[in-house]
Amino acid sequence: MSDAESKSFLRPGKLVLLVLLGLFIYLGALIVFVPAGWVWHKASPHVLLPAQVQVLQVSGRVWDGAARLAVAGFPLRVEWQLGWPSVTRLEQPVRISVASLQSEVSGDIAIGWPANARLNARGTIAVAEFEELIQRSGGAMIEGDVSIDRLVLEWADDRIIRADGLGRWAGGSVSWPMGDQTGQAKFPPMQATMDTTSGGVALVIAEQAGSGPAADASILWSGMMELRVYKRMIDLAGQPWPDSASPDDIVFRVRQPLLPGAR
Repeated sequence: MSDAESKSFLRPGKLVLLVLLGLFIYLGALIVFVPAGWVWHKASPHVLLPAQVQVLQVSGRVWDGAARLAVAGFPLRVEWQLGWPSVTRLEQPVRISVASLQSEVSGDIAIGWPANARLNARGTIAVAEFEELIQRSGGAMIEGDVSIDRLVLEWADDRIIRADGLGRWAGGSVSWPMGDQTGQAKFPPMQATMDTTSGGVALVIAEQAGSGPAADASILWSGMMELRVYKRMIDLAGQPWPDSASPDDIVFRVRQPLLPGAR
């Protein structure tokens, strides 16, 4: 009978695996249990936010938490919940919702490595809640809610590479500034579709049962925006216009930068 050679339990391979397992458990515990407010307190000096965005409070945990924000003075609440990361796709899924007192948009974000992200969301916007902001910018005011049926955005190479969206409005009264007066008209159900173009993102507004655009906007990667209003919009509003113009004629066009230095 010969003595079998004894083998050490903690061989180098096992030791490396145990260390990696310990690190994985430690990192997982940090994500699940560490307060999100503490993490934001440490990270906020190194995060550059737009001047219009303020983080007022962060609560919950890194795994599932919430934050109160003020965007241009308007209060918002953001909630998130992390999912299990995908090792094969190198993605971290996040369930997120952004809500105000009357509006909410929620969906899923997939954050990929090294620097890409994908958003799929839907929600409802109560337009009356933003009346002050709309009047301040000189825009048109509509009654009722806007339903966001689909909003898909993909980000890579430091820009949006895909934009796909559909929003609907049930119709009703629309008012807009006309010098010292206010214009008003009844509109049928309308919809807005968003798509990606070679130079940026296009937004088309049309009657839900119509056959052409009432207005469209192009937002270019350079930071410029071009807005066009068609005669079809004038007809929907019931406003007077020469009969010689066709519904597809452009009656108003403006091109202006959205970002400083855009051209």
